[in-house]
Amino acid sequence: MSATSQVFDHHLGAFAKGLDELLKDYDDRSVIVTPEKSFRGVGEIRAFFRAFLDGAQPAFWDAFKVTSKSTEGDIAYLAWEAKPFVTMATDTLYVQGDKIAVQTFTAFSS
Repeated sequence: MSATSQVFDHHLGAFAKGLDELLKDYDDRSVIVTPEKSFRGVGEIRAFFRAFLDGAQPAFWDAFKVTSKSTEGDIAYLAWEAKPFVTMATDTLYVQGDKIAVQTFTAFSS
């Protein structure tokens, strides 16, 4: 299994284990780019995921479904949904070593 696949799989599984586990995939050079703002470093990324996790209703997790997942070299791509909360979302991760260096995230709601 490639390093990208290992980090990607850990990232997906970390949501069930909590914020501290999720943040193991990032370091102070990591960036998450969203349509609204870029989040740089572990502190800002912590705030991004804290808001995401705190805002998700329990039914969101029951509705969460991966619709597409692939890796190519250092890039991982994920499309997912959690209807009716999120009709479609995409994440693209650029992995360097064992950390997510850059992640893009866009969610579409109805």
